[in-house]
Amino acid sequence: MAEHTTVGEVRRVLHEAYPPELAESWDSVGLVCGDPAAEVTTVAFALDCTQEVADRAVELGAQMLVVHHPLLMRGVSSVAADTPKGKVLHTLIRGGVALLAAHTNADKARPGVNDKLAELVGIKPGRPIVPVEPYEDLETALGLGRVGELPEAITLREFTQRVADALPETVWGVRAAGDPERMVKKVAVSSGSGDSFLEQAVALGVDVYVTSDLRHHPVDEHLRAAHLMDPEGPAVIDTAHWASEFPWTAQARDSVEGALRVNTEIIDVRTDPWTISAHKEN
Repeated sequence: MAEHTTVGEVRRVLHEAYPPELAESWDSVGLVCGDPAAEVTTVAFALDCTQEVADRAVELGAQMLVVHHPLLMRGVSSVAADTPKGKVLHTLIRGGVALLAAHTNADKARPGVNDKLAELVGIKPGRPIVPVEPYEDLETALGLGRVGELPEAITLREFTQRVADALPETVWGVRAAGDPERMVKKVAVSSGSGDSFLEQAVALGVDVYVTSDLRHHPVDEHLRAAHLMDPEGPAVIDTAHWASEFPWTAQARDSVEGALRVNTEIIDVRTDPWTISAHKEN
């Protein structure tokens, strides 16, 4: 049986692991709903607080739900129960479930979301793509993204398959842009939407950049510029946003389990929205 723990104590542990001051200025992190003095015996972890996830947290008997993506990223004028976000909040509050989000603060922290992604694709997480200043040692600095090297060079085709095998499966899988037979060794990763870091990946001299939510025009322009470089600029690998970040839930769970006597549950609902992937049959 778990010893007496409160929402506030769980929040303290998570804020120590993922300091809120690291969050981007536009972000919204921390406790979304719940009483810091309320008792907690079970903490659930998920990437998104969808209705299905909220319902599952209540079913599990959790008193707290920890997520990566903030439910209330932008201001709302209503949380009525007949609005999507309002229904989620009413479900949590009626079920006695506090909600906490750790977003870009968890992206930048060490260990954080990007360290987990780096380890999964086979590199030791080194310097950030975009470090948080000031720092003493760039290789251990906080910041967005991570850079590291594979033990040995492999083809882009092989590495793309390695990424697909390492991440949670989604309907649309993993895709890559670049010569399938080019050799890759130096890797940059950025969890979630990362096409804004394409130029930084080029400047860092990596062979391949792994991220999510890549769009047609930024990738097309990147590849055309890369073909003019000597050596050629990095290939890119596009994963599902959910797949690149969901593994963090295990890391966050471990942080809480290591500090507090509570039961924990990972809600493995696949919140990636895509349900069908089709290819021409003839």
